[in-house]
Amino acid sequence: MSGGGIRPATSFTSAARETLKNRTLRANLGFATRTICAKRERVVDEIEDWQATRSAGAALKDHALANLEENLLLLEKQVEAAGGTVHWAATAQEAVEIVAKIARSHRISEVVKVKSITSDEIELNDSLKKQGIEAIETDLAELICQLADDSPSHILVPAIHKNREEIRQLFATKLGVEIESSEPHRLAEVARLHLREKFLTAKMAVSGANFAVASTGSIGIVESEGNGRMCLTLPDILVTIMGIEKVLPEWSDVATLMRLLPRSSTAERMNPYTSVWTGVTPGDGPQEFHLILLDNGRTNVLDDPVGRQTLRCIRCSACLNVCPVYQRVGGHAYGSVYPGPIGAILTPQLLAMADENANTLPFASSMCGACYEACPVKINIPEVLAYLRGKTHKQPVELAAFQVAYWVMSDSRRFSAALRGKRIGASVASMFGLVKGWTDSREMPEVPAESFRDWWRKRDR
Repeated sequence: MSGGGIRPATSFTSAARETLKNRTLRANLGFATRTICAKRERVVDEIEDWQATRSAGAALKDHALANLEENLLLLEKQVEAAGGTVHWAATAQEAVEIVAKIARSHRISEVVKVKSITSDEIELNDSLKKQGIEAIETDLAELICQLADDSPSHILVPAIHKNREEIRQLFATKLGVEIESSEPHRLAEVARLHLREKFLTAKMAVSGANFAVASTGSIGIVESEGNGRMCLTLPDILVTIMGIEKVLPEWSDVATLMRLLPRSSTAERMNPYTSVWTGVTPGDGPQEFHLILLDNGRTNVLDDPVGRQTLRCIRCSACLNVCPVYQRVGGHAYGSVYPGPIGAILTPQLLAMADENANTLPFASSMCGACYEACPVKINIPEVLAYLRGKTHKQPVELAAFQVAYWVMSDSRRFSAALRGKRIGASVASMFGLVKGWTDSREMPEVPAESFRDWWRKRDR
């Protein structure tokens, strides 16, 4: 499977210029996001205290992050007490090697996977393949991307950029199955038959985690298809890769998030499948459980007083569905497994603001604020976008302009003189085309013949 990872191959501007040419992509995205948003609005409106629930979600995530070390150590203790093994991975490479080592120790050459954006972040599939281990995606949309040698373009619906006919043709080509129609139930049946053998023969499964409860050492996955339940119960060995920010102190925290997550992601009141397990149970399910706690830049994000709110994210994708930029350019333009508004702030921070292409992502926004209004845990994405822009965009001319503006506006006499002179300045700028780049996409504001200050002085009091 190509793609994956968080390091963009090119700048957002260059990538978006290409994806904007694809009219089919925009049509697919527009239809899907409008449908999801309309359904979400209906189920959210059913909760009278939705805003209070959002605030509670933000508060509990902040509390968990503030006590992250304590929570993780307790989680490790409880998982191991229940018969599991905990591994700590500082980098993506370390996490991949842990998974590969477990597979090699059991002479396993094929593993089944629950949909996991964290495993995509560390490029697990491609890395395992280089070591002779095949990772089989069992989520329908992830399977579509894998068969197409494509990368996911949406957090919740990885194949949102493809329509039913494209999927029918893909299945016919890659699976060698004649499919008479592109009806969803027929496509799902083909995938189910293809995957059933994998479920029944796999000795090892890899999953992500939607949450972990430190007090009991429990891990939880929410999904809609049932493929996750098959992966979590049938294989002998289960390996879970979890970002360290997913740990919660108590079960009461999970209850709050479960009011927020399904409504914000799939626009459902409750997830069809919620699977929770604690360590190993003799004679029931996997008899070997490994939990990999992944950092991969997260502690750097946690250290930033403005950026750390990004780690509240529960991967619901609500911000993608309402974003006018994402709706037009699609997920691939972001060059990361984390697309859309959340990806625009998470990706550059995970890379420690050291990747030139990733640093263009904070500018992939109209700053309309729709993402903040949609976020179930109140991540102020526009605030973080503006903050990251200030850290990355260091144009000398722009900095000089702001310094001059600061000097002028810090004194009332200078500011008054500047207002009187702006009519001349605007005329000169228009005459010589000094603002052409700005006026290519917007109209130059008309400067009043008389300023408010001049009018006030002449006013009869």
